[in-house]
Amino acid sequence: QVQLVESGGGLVQAGESLRLSCRASGIFFKINDMGWYRQTPGQERELVAAITRGGVINYGDSAKGRSTISRDNAKNTVYLQINSLKPDDTAVYYCNANIQLWSSGYSRDYWGQGTQVTVSS
Repeated sequence: QVQLVESGGGLVQAGESLRLSCRASGIFFKINDMGWYRQTPGQERELVAAITRGGVINYGDSAKGRSTISRDNAKNTVYLQINSLKPDDTAVYYCNANIQLWSSGYSRDYWGQGTQVTVSS
């Protein structure tokens, strides 16, 4: 069974930095795109950043200019560094991965359980 496990969330002060990690585990053929989304109560989940297997990156508007996404394909892990955190960055951050289960090409999206990031002013 494929699982995405996030880590690195918590309570930080405004202006500080945070690094989130998400590792995929289980049996699968390969991981395609990976990304980070965030969601606050009553709001839709929004893209923070996404990265293809080859390293092409797309940043959402939410933390553009302050965030850096990277991945380690050998470790099946994606990272998100956010600098100069603001109280508005407070949200549950979710990891997403499009995973190809078999060599035949079938793939599907998986989500992590979410990690809370709280930024105090």
